Amino acid sequence: MANSDLVTAADVQLMQGLAQRVTAIRPDLVNSDASFGELAWNWGKGHAGDGASRRRRLWFSGGDLVSWGWAHLPHRVRRGDGAVKDVTGAYLAYQVHPDHAGLVDEVIDWYDGTAADAERTVMPSAADEFALRRWAAHGYETDPAALGDTGSWTQLNQRDLTDVEQPVLPAGFRFRTADEAGPEAAVQAHLNAWSPSTYTADSYQGVRQAPGYRGDLHILVEAPDGTMASSTIMWLDEANRTAEFEPVGTHRDYRRLGLGRAMLLHGMRLARAAGATHMTVACLGAPGHPQARGLYYSVGFREFTRDAPLIKTSPAG
Repeated sequence: MANSDLVTAADVQLMQGLAQRVTAIRPDLVNSDASFGELAWNWGKGHAGDGASRRRRLWFSGGDLVSWGWAHLPHRVRRGDGAVKDVTGAYLAYQVHPDHAGLVDEVIDWYDGTAADAERTVMPSAADEFALRRWAAHGYETDPAALGDTGSWTQLNQRDLTDVEQPVLPAGFRFRTADEAGPEAAVQAHLNAWSPSTYTADSYQGVRQAPGYRGDLHILVEAPDGTMASSTIMWLDEANRTAEFEPVGTHRDYRRLGLGRAMLLHGMRLARAAGATHMTVACLGAPGHPQARGLYYSVGFREFTRDAPLIKTSPAG
């Protein structure tokens, strides 16, 4: 059974449930944009402005969700600085339960039909050999641009939480939570790290409505002058006792002060207190993007799995 429509919060919960079930048996097969936290973050920050350009289809076996596809179709993006960008290609986020691996062919057919004549990209897990063969059979090839030195593929990093060192902030800085600091501070912290950005107060409202969001696991670092200098959100998967950082960012003027490292250590200790025994965080894996990877490695993360970026430039098939 399958159906197609816009993604709702109830859909995200179903999709997160599939992520939890796959994580429990084959965590290496969870696609980078199909994890418990990534689903909530991407839906929350984007559903208000981008919802009309995103279509989904769900596949069920009995009452259980066993596969889904979420197509991001061509659309126009307006950033906070007024700049406008036309996204002309299509991108697919998806997940298939390994016990129903054959459904990937239906996912591909649906995506090809939904994206019509647009250039199509997708990033299955590099560990999913069956899916990679099926994508190739449908005309998808390795994306050479994505695999370049400054390419956009993602690696997932992990570590356990048995031994997390005490964080140390520079004098005058302090940790806050979004619950303590309030929505305006939480939004400003994000904009300070990623300006110019499409993120707005409405985006944050969507994030707060996303399944799994907890304001006490949304951390800010406040500078002595009141500037929100760093921020991250942690998404706790209670079923698997794992938590995920997404996103992580620091204000350009406050980098190289150790704020990000201290925030990650503080976050891991909070996640452990909330019941997590394991932590993950994603970053760009190409050689030309060493900053985030170096930060995560400095607090004990190591690569676990990675994307295999694929592209189909021909509308045929």
